[in-house]
Amino acid sequence: MAMELSIVMPCLNEAETLESCIRKAQSYLRRSGVCGEIVIGDNGSTDGSQEIAARLGARVIHIPIRGYGAALYGAITASHGRFCIMGDSDDSYNFEDLGAFVEKMREGYDVVMGNRFQGGIRPGAMPWKNRYIGNPILSTIGKVLFHAGVGDFHCGLRGFTKSAFQKMDLRTTGMEFASEMVIKATLMGLKMTEVPTVLSPDGRSRPPHLLPYRDGWRHLRFMLLFSPNWLFLYPGIALMLLGLTVGGFLLGQPIHINSIQLGLDTLIYCSTCVVAGFQAILFSLLSRMYAIQEGLYPKTARDRKYGQLITLERGLVTGGAILLSGLVAFLYAIWEWKQHAFGMLDTERIARVVIPSSMALSLGIEIILFSFLLSTFDLKVRLYTAMVEEIEQSGKETMQ
Repeated sequence: MAMELSIVMPCLNEAETLESCIRKAQSYLRRSGVCGEIVIGDNGSTDGSQEIAARLGARVIHIPIRGYGAALYGAITASHGRFCIMGDSDDSYNFEDLGAFVEKMREGYDVVMGNRFQGGIRPGAMPWKNRYIGNPILSTIGKVLFHAGVGDFHCGLRGFTKSAFQKMDLRTTGMEFASEMVIKATLMGLKMTEVPTVLSPDGRSRPPHLLPYRDGWRHLRFMLLFSPNWLFLYPGIALMLLGLTVGGFLLGQPIHINSIQLGLDTLIYCSTCVVAGFQAILFSLLSRMYAIQEGLYPKTARDRKYGQLITLERGLVTGGAILLSGLVAFLYAIWEWKQHAFGMLDTERIARVVIPSSMALSLGIEIILFSFLLSTFDLKVRLYTAMVEEIEQSGKETMQ
């Protein structure tokens, strides 16, 4: 029979609970009649976990790279099943109850997430700060940033098709692996659903590998870095609009609000807002390009369109034009100074020339430098693509 299901467990010194997990998984396979296997991704255990797994008939894949994501990635890659279900080997999930995951994948779903809040969290299974603060907040952030239709973003028990796993091309080696899977599945438009899952207290006597604050921050940081629009673009646009709007009014004359006067000092801060906001927008483009190049972020049709619009030549022309306008204003300020024999000037009048001039010079230089850096990223991608195409073509000609 063709292998239908691979039950995958990451393992690092789980001798106390690994046997129970494997026997429960074997029980499910016997009762359900599903043709399957059990694959253990061992991360360098020193407590005999490998021997326990081998004695029970599970396949042990030795993963030299440390990390939750690395252990899972290696084991899943080595699995033979059309479907995969991954779960922790600490006996907190019931591997005898996997039917709902398999049924959903048979129905055509690419990713099936467990939901512990729907299935039930038994007393002592999850610290209160994780249950009522950490997980709800991280799941809500995931919904807002990526429109992910899941209520439990970080459930460790989940199923997916092997083809979907290969398509997602997951790259992270640590705890971020769980977030990366959901984010990429959402961005790629993979068909995803949830099933209720019960979480029980784990059966280990030692503390868990998971550290709530550290790993919670790692998940949050990864989601923010994976969403350059929310991290850089939207705040940058807001800063620029604020600086341009208020600064535009101040260029003509001071603004009076009751007894408050906004003058040149406010104009300087407006200029800072514009420059900082523009830098944030450039950071969003650079971080997105880097993530795409490293395989962390799937390249969309919109990215290809932006790649065609934002070129080195256009960047040089645009940056040069803005730089030139700043130089013209600078020369005008010098001319005004000369008219006063390089002596004292009307501060209110000349500052409304110097401040925009300085801002334009900064923006022009930033655009020019950004264009060169962005084109360097693109050059590396194009050279690599051309090399791969050349090798593939050479292989075809050799076969012919």
